[in-house]
Amino acid sequence: MEPAPFFAEIADAAAEAHALWAMAPDGARVRLALLGEGARGTILLFPGRTEFVEKYGPVGRAFTTRGYTVVAVDWRGQGLTERLTQDPAVGHVDRFEQYQHDVAALVQAAGALALPRPWHLIGHSMGGAIGLRALHGGLQVASAVFSGPMWGIAMSPLLRPAAWALTSVSRPLGFGGKIVPGYDGSSYVVEAPFEGNLLTTDPEVFAWMKAQLAAHPELALGGPSMTWVNEALRELRGLARLPAPDTPSLCVVGSNERIVETPAIRAQMARWPGGKLIVEAGAEHELMMERDEIRSRFFDLAAAHFEAASLTARAS
Repeated sequence: MEPAPFFAEIADAAAEAHALWAMAPDGARVRLALLGEGARGTILLFPGRTEFVEKYGPVGRAFTTRGYTVVAVDWRGQGLTERLTQDPAVGHVDRFEQYQHDVAALVQAAGALALPRPWHLIGHSMGGAIGLRALHGGLQVASAVFSGPMWGIAMSPLLRPAAWALTSVSRPLGFGGKIVPGYDGSSYVVEAPFEGNLLTTDPEVFAWMKAQLAAHPELALGGPSMTWVNEALRELRGLARLPAPDTPSLCVVGSNERIVETPAIRAQMARWPGGKLIVEAGAEHELMMERDEIRSRFFDLAAAHFEAASLTARAS
């Protein structure tokens, strides 16, 4: 592993935070960030689509104060990990399972760095889908916490058949790498006003997210490609057909969630043995970027969940 760029001036991270390059099994170079160090265990942090490790600097500090090491990943196609189309603004992967190579890079690096055990998972949005698949694939964590997980994509019932049809033919017809209709190459965070935004009710956090991308526009990402949408729809359909893992699980979703599909979250958690679903009143999609009281409650709930799972694991 080699040092990777880390934009500390925008990250609001712990002083020791830094980034590393790790190699995925398929040869892709993936950026990881150690966002804080603690002895209680390690959190493998799986961000959402369009995100980057610097965005989670305050999250790293929050969990470090609660005793945990935090390591996050830039998924392929975003952050500083290699972009996969000629237009770097397009969010794209050829196959959704490619993200599991990035998971493998993160796990291998965490082992090589001897990050403290037990390990736990936090999966936000798209990271929730990647995390769920990783659990089915045998990811060795003591527990999992999900924040607004992408176990379904919010769209109107009339639009869904069209989305399936259009994105299914896009790859064989040669336009799978194009952005889906209704999106462009601009970043939602950069372009959206605070009023009515889909991410957070905290104006200061929203302004901070905008400032990050103003300082480092190379971190920004626009709309998803046709192939990404089709692969995501196929992956979510496949995950919904599987029995829930036996990993102790906590899921938190905002009551005003409008990006991912809340009924899919409720269905997944209803069949998760011992799984717990909490609906956070008044919150939007990004629980870890919400108002102080919502953020703190999420961090406390997650830390308590990790500790309970660790105690159970030690007792057994």
